[in-house]
Amino acid sequence: MNIFLTGGTGMLGEAILRMATRSGLQHTIISPTRHELDLTDRCAVRKFYQDHNFDLVIHCAAKVGGIQANISDPVGFLTENILISTHVIYEANLAGVSSLLNIGSSCMYPRNPEGLLREENILDAPLEPTNEAYALAKISSAKLCEAISNQYGLAYRTFIPCNLYGEGDKFDVVNGHMIASAIAKIYKAHCAGDSDVEIWGDGSARREFLYVDDIADFIIQKVDFLSELPLMLNIGLGKDYTVNEYFRTVADVIGFKGNFVHNLSAPVGMSHKLMDITKARLCGWSVKTDLCDGIEKSYHAYCESMKRDVAE
Repeated sequence: MNIFLTGGTGMLGEAILRMATRSGLQHTIISPTRHELDLTDRCAVRKFYQDHNFDLVIHCAAKVGGIQANISDPVGFLTENILISTHVIYEANLAGVSSLLNIGSSCMYPRNPEGLLREENILDAPLEPTNEAYALAKISSAKLCEAISNQYGLAYRTFIPCNLYGEGDKFDVVNGHMIASAIAKIYKAHCAGDSDVEIWGDGSARREFLYVDDIADFIIQKVDFLSELPLMLNIGLGKDYTVNEYFRTVADVIGFKGNFVHNLSAPVGMSHKLMDITKARLCGWSVKTDLCDGIEKSYHAYCESMKRDVAE
């Protein structure tokens, strides 16, 4: 089987390549960088499909970022992600690719739900304003896969993961996702001897974060069986923690003994968004990495990335 992997240099893409090697996957994976293939260029994507004979596409590529990045550039998050996903998915169908796995996002769900987020809840209510642009693009890609599957009888499926973290994350204090940002922020405070670290909001917002290697391993397990899966499938931890709990766990791993100061004027996004993973469990999904182990691995990856940056 020949597999086209988009976003191979991103956190999830790198994890998929890592897990493919560890599992001894016999399929061939081709994953061009953005310099080798501009996914916003429809003609380039079409030619790429014409030049290869793919059996499966795993679509991970996207413009991603934390709350501040989404607030600062909604135009970029909406347009780039719609172009990328439309070209990858629609052109795959035109090229005769029979199977495609699209990676969605938990931000596709309505803001502040009363209970667990179920696959059928998408489009039930308004989205969270702080990442609405990104969410709309992700919903569009999932609905395009659904339409192609229903109209042509193909195995175009969407996994909807909760927030991911781990090796390859963007450890950026301003633009990174929460755990990666917390690791960078707390590490720098620890090294500088600072007594305080800022948390946006009061820290009571609840979040569900999954270690990236776990979902990558599940993807590798399912590449030959996409037709057996539901059109959309939540992939999550099955439980959530408060932002304060995440920051405290990071602090314990790093050894930071200072205090946390809450910035109550900063944006915090949704108060909670825990996904229902019942369907995924029926499909064989299980979590392998607990929070403390995952953060320890992420912290070590962050330290190694800093060593490489210094060496370069």
